[in-house]
Amino acid sequence: MIMKMKEAAAGFAALSQETRLELVRVLASRGASGMAAGDLAGALGVAPSTLSFHLSALEQAGLVQSTRQGRFMIYAVRFAGLRALFSFLTETCCNGRPELCDDIARLFPDEVDEVSVMAPAFNVLFICTRNSARSIMAEAILEKTGRGKFHAYSAGSMPAESPMPEVLERLTIMGHDVSGLRSKSWNEFTGADAPRMDFVLTLCDPEDGETCPDLGDRPITAVWPFPDPAKFRGSEVERTALLNELYGMIRRRLDGFTHLPFESLDRMALKVRLDELAKPPTYSR
Repeated sequence: MIMKMKEAAAGFAALSQETRLELVRVLASRGASGMAAGDLAGALGVAPSTLSFHLSALEQAGLVQSTRQGRFMIYAVRFAGLRALFSFLTETCCNGRPELCDDIARLFPDEVDEVSVMAPAFNVLFICTRNSARSIMAEAILEKTGRGKFHAYSAGSMPAESPMPEVLERLTIMGHDVSGLRSKSWNEFTGADAPRMDFVLTLCDPEDGETCPDLGDRPITAVWPFPDPAKFRGSEVERTALLNELYGMIRRRLDGFTHLPFESLDRMALKVRLDELAKPPTYSR
């Protein structure tokens, strides 16, 4: 992204105010998820009208972007805009050889591993507490239906010794290969040699207090709550019916996910669409 003198001046002017600097810092901490305007006003302790004024200035300068999500307006930092702004300072460094400028050049690399529009193939990590049922189902389903475009993984914060036998049986009946499925800790995905995730989807109920592991700023996250099969009660026939219903719910949501227009959506828009898919499931008891 090449920035002109007038654009750079406008960008630095937009940042030359304490509230706007704090806005950018707070939004940067949230990555692609962004924040609703009301939450931002509360976090900074400013009036909504004042916040709107500062957000408008940052958006006009290309440093913040907004997306409507239902009744709310969600704001997020445009990291490409920030990088272009600060790279403007070093593009003439050392007579056009910024690599000679030591640490300054490394602060603002010309090539960054970030794209405003994402394209397959994607690594997708499904998380729940024990990694024995919901996330195992999601991994198996996406690995089959998204072959070639998605690579599915699953993990848990407190993994069980192995997946639930009833879950593996259901998946086998539905035509899935279960030979490689196992319960594992999300720590396997935090190391330097672990595959880099593009999406991290938490399948627990938010009331369970589940949080995502620290996988850096790259993944787009969402919470897709599903009922826990370990809590299903009733006869074997009733439990089987509930497992089939759970399988159908996960399958339908993943069908919606795999058919998103990834090539035309930026990261923030993708985050909004993922949240839209997370409608509370309904199931029989």
